[in-house]
Amino acid sequence: MEKDNDRRIWCFMLPVLVAIFVIRVLYVLYWTGKPIGSSKTHSLRTLIVLGSGGHTAEMLSIMNVLQNDIYTPRIYVAAATDNMSLKKARVLEESLMHQGENSGRKMIEAAQFIQIYRSREVGQSYITSVGTTLIAMAHALWLTLKIRPQVIICNGPGTCIPLCASAFLFKLLGLGWSHIFYVESIARVRKLSLSGLLLYKLLLADQFYVQWPQLKKKFRRAHYVGCLM
Repeated sequence: MEKDNDRRIWCFMLPVLVAIFVIRVLYVLYWTGKPIGSSKTHSLRTLIVLGSGGHTAEMLSIMNVLQNDIYTPRIYVAAATDNMSLKKARVLEESLMHQGENSGRKMIEAAQFIQIYRSREVGQSYITSVGTTLIAMAHALWLTLKIRPQVIICNGPGTCIPLCASAFLFKLLGLGWSHIFYVESIARVRKLSLSGLLLYKLLLADQFYVQWPQLKKKFRRAHYVGCLM
């Protein structure tokens, strides 16, 4: 008798839970892409994902023209095996601090620099990458919980996928809301990078920017912004 009652309860609860989850997903997807509210008096905790080589150069070029008194504090994240990107970010932040001092502008909060485990190294086998991907995802979840970014800016490195997925999961669970801005690399003229394709197809990015009109024609939800370099 008790087993029958338990089954009836579960038969009732399961559709309710599924319906609640579906409604939550639809709610998140509806609000994904909506403009950030007025931030003239409030700063936005910003997570910047760096990648080796050209990705970092492009990202730092973007950061150099942002309103630094709004997108602050800034937390730069790079792969644990990337030794150069965070050094370049430190140089940029030092120059921005000096500019603020010389111009009398509002001082920005000190930036933070963090390394994250990489999902897959170049040349690593797909079998062994399963374990490293799980580790990277766990690390990304912990960082997202710790930082609680309000804005995430990325432009292609694979490191951004676990972080963006973690931020989207937090949206679904109601644990925080991060606006994800993805800027496709200028090197991508006709095809999106794998990271860009995943974020676009899975609707993870709030705003998706491309630097070539050919990509805008193929991906209608993308915003063409011209060459940013």
